[in-house]
Amino acid sequence: MIPTANGSRMDPGHRAMQMAALLVPALLFATAAWAQDDTQELAKKLSNPIASLISVPFQFNYDSGYGPNDGEKAFVNVQPVIPITLNDDWNLISRTIVPIVWQEDIAGPSGDQFGLGDITQSLFFSPKAPTEGGIIWGAGPVFLFPTATDDFLGGEKWGAGPTAVVLKQFDGWTVGMLANHIWSFAGDEARSDISSTFLQPFVSYTTKDAWTFTLNTESTYNWEAEAWSVPINFQVAKLVVIDKQPISLFAGVRYWAESPVGGPEDFGFRTGITFLFPKK
Repeated sequence: MIPTANGSRMDPGHRAMQMAALLVPALLFATAAWAQDDTQELAKKLSNPIASLISVPFQFNYDSGYGPNDGEKAFVNVQPVIPITLNDDWNLISRTIVPIVWQEDIAGPSGDQFGLGDITQSLFFSPKAPTEGGIIWGAGPVFLFPTATDDFLGGEKWGAGPTAVVLKQFDGWTVGMLANHIWSFAGDEARSDISSTFLQPFVSYTTKDAWTFTLNTESTYNWEAEAWSVPINFQVAKLVVIDKQPISLFAGVRYWAESPVGGPEDFGFRTGITFLFPKK
């Protein structure tokens, strides 16, 4: 717990929410002056999960209302996206999600944990050019690695399955869907098997001055527990250039339309920064 000026103690999750609420708008306002006219196209590429663009997002998330003890969870997803040229017609897009997690009383009075969660690795084989109708797509395998540093931070299972994404971009709009399914095939036999479908429909609009407004869901269906998790996210991002380095600052809110028993309730938030490395 964090001490406050009057001697009381503030929960670290609440403190994080206050800091993000104050810091992110200030950063967006302060750095907007560095934005360049040609950043719109770069911002539009960020709305494409398989764009031929190296990007490294640091995405901070916070949710509460877990279990009977109103548990809290805060985590940073480090999500590098690296395109690899295979030949004149095809790219291989590597998308990695590395979660760094702090949580407290997620499963009743379970105490707090901090460390690395399970890593998810997706590989998309994608044509370099859109189809005749302007459709951009990619497909390939997804892997789950049991890298969690605590039993409460991961499933202790190896997993794999298919993943795919399809989208269309027009007049500043990006509309599409990303999906995958992961089955566990090895790991701790005492832990529950994994059979999980992930669905992420998304729509975003990028303005000429490189503001991007995004609405999506990141829904998961757990086939073993027969339960949905349906967070609905609204996010605002601004792409700016500071000392020739393009970055995207973003912040948003999340409403839990559906969550499993003991899952998060009501609202959460997301904020962060993405570093972009366009090809020269």
